[in-house]
Amino acid sequence: MSKPTIGFIGLGLMGRAMVECLQKAGYPVIALGNRDRSGIEEAISRGATEAASARELAEGSDIVMLCMGTSDHVESRIYGDDGVLAGTKSGQTVIDFGTSLPSSTTKIGADLAEKGAAYLDAPLGRTPAHAVDGKLNIMCAGDKDAYDKVKPVLDDLGENVFHLGDLGNGHKIKLMNNFFAMTTAMAMSEVFAVSDKVGVPRQMVYDVMAAGPNHSGMMDFIKNYATDGQIDLAFSVANAAKDVGYYKQMAENFGVDSRMAGCADATLRAARDGGSGDLNVPEMVDWMTKNLESK
Repeated sequence: MSKPTIGFIGLGLMGRAMVECLQKAGYPVIALGNRDRSGIEEAISRGATEAASARELAEGSDIVMLCMGTSDHVESRIYGDDGVLAGTKSGQTVIDFGTSLPSSTTKIGADLAEKGAAYLDAPLGRTPAHAVDGKLNIMCAGDKDAYDKVKPVLDDLGENVFHLGDLGNGHKIKLMNNFFAMTTAMAMSEVFAVSDKVGVPRQMVYDVMAAGPNHSGMMDFIKNYATDGQIDLAFSVANAAKDVGYYKQMAENFGVDSRMAGCADATLRAARDGGSGDLNVPEMVDWMTKNLESK
């Protein structure tokens, strides 16, 4: 039985790794290029076809996948005369693997449904290195029949694939997860910066905190940079700021005023807007050290 043709939009580090995985598994791929041609050229060298537009890509694909940075980016490829929506067809499944606003996700889903297509949100966990080997964590939500139809493809991309119910639930859970993770990361970064100021060695602080219920993987990511200069979490400050901001916006859209997101949001935005958006999150230890002086 032939494998479905995959149309893939978004060939950043994660997207190009996912495309490589799909191609190794034998899927025909149609991809959309961008200003950075490196991802599309890699895919073409392995047999992919380049589409001239998102519409053309959708017209030639059984499943459309997007792996993009923001909801605005996703919407720019869905809508318009040359967008996915213009080229979609009844029975097609469109999957957003990015971390997007649930309000945008449900809107796109409704618009695709009018043309008989299904939309799934499926944000990811783990890294591009995992993606190449089909070892991602995939948090998928949306119509169960559409999910069951594409599940074999998701299983080729992911080691742990979850169906989380209604459309938008994947993005909701991913935003809650990333809010919690980045709040922990900012708090631990500040702890190390303050420990320097009060004259307590960073390793000593960590040893005590890690012996109790505060211990976590995120604490270790920050500690490994703070004490050893080792970066285990290659996630940019700019992306962290975007995700915490989306979490706040999601809460507001549902009539909730987050009490806890404000500090992480303000800290990450200050770092990003001050020119440090390309830092990896563990490097916020250095940013905190320079920016905690009393006014």
